[in-house]
Amino acid sequence: MNEAMSWEPLHRELDRWRAAGRVARFWLRDDDAVEPTPDLERLLVLTGENGIPLTLAVIPGLTGEALAARLAEEAGVSVAVHGWSHTNHAGPERKKQELGGERPAEVVLGELREGLQRLERLHPARFLPVLVPPWNRIDATLIPALPQLSFAALSVYGRAREGGPIPFLNTHVDIIDWHGTRGGRREEELVAELVAELGDRFAGNDEPIGLLTHHLVHDEVAWDFLSALFAATGRHPAAQWLPAPALLKARSVVHQT
Repeated sequence: MNEAMSWEPLHRELDRWRAAGRVARFWLRDDDAVEPTPDLERLLVLTGENGIPLTLAVIPGLTGEALAARLAEEAGVSVAVHGWSHTNHAGPERKKQELGGERPAEVVLGELREGLQRLERLHPARFLPVLVPPWNRIDATLIPALPQLSFAALSVYGRAREGGPIPFLNTHVDIIDWHGTRGGRREEELVAELVAELGDRFAGNDEPIGLLTHHLVHDEVAWDFLSALFAATGRHPAAQWLPAPALLKARSVVHQT
């Protein structure tokens, strides 16, 4: 399938939104930022040139002043809390998890408190009080304590759960083939997933569609997909990429009503 044909389903779905006078909302979360790298620079240039707001999930225990200095003038970038050190504490037979039940809750929550405070100090103008658990996993018993630590939302992967102690601002389409090439997934698969998410939103789900990336493992397939997606959606009146702070405010209002 050539490139024009592979993107046609997305164009048709967005045209349906336009005909209905509606606008689909997208947001971008990129995980595992620690320091300035050529790959991070490429992501900043790509999103900046296309006017795409970016949320970087930064690992507090591994980052420092170098990243803070690089992001200081990036008005389109927000910084969220990516756990503490992205360390797996689960047993060998379990899925990887930093924020699990293997350690006392007060230890895990203490790390999260320190991580939030550190990133808020390093990125005062970019900081977003959103917790992004490493591997998108967190023990359910920890979630009620997050508002007490000054977290305003939780961001994992998949459909958001409503009615809990904290709002969710989730991602829904992961561009990386973690179980295969560990590079970018096939364009046709990703377009099909985006179309399915758009269909779900058209039917009434009010979640913004979250795209999940990991700049440190992107190959050319991943970079090419992002470039094509930003071009396809950036030119379409029925698609809008929004900054996470605005979406967080909207999700918080929904959560409170």
